[in-house]
Amino acid sequence: MVGWVTALKLVPWGDVIEATPQILQAAKKLLGATRKGKAEATAAGSIADAETEAALPTDVQLQHLRERVLQLEQEQLDGAALIQSLAQQNAQVIQAVEDLRQHNRRLTWALTILACACAGLLVWALKQ
Repeated sequence: MVGWVTALKLVPWGDVIEATPQILQAAKKLLGATRKGKAEATAAGSIADAETEAALPTDVQLQHLRERVLQLEQEQLDGAALIQSLAQQNAQVIQAVEDLRQHNRRLTWALTILACACAGLLVWALKQ
């Protein structure tokens, strides 16, 4: 438990929180670039695939290539959407950790004040 607390104290949370909007913006740019590049995408197969494809008629080869390009485009879109989703979740986690850190600081101050009040009451009770 102490190791986690120490590790969390070493993280520059202010810097992490400041970087979060830039991460989100980069994920959105990636998603936009993926959608934009969909029309410009090309596919290249391995040598073995090329030899197998060469034996097929041209229209069948073209259909296979189109299907592969569509599959790759969909995978790329899915990956970009996943990255954006992860960036948003990361932003939420970072905000939650920051809220907990501030709550912990307030609780520490409250506990310190309460401990001082208890010590004062004890000193007062012993003098009576």
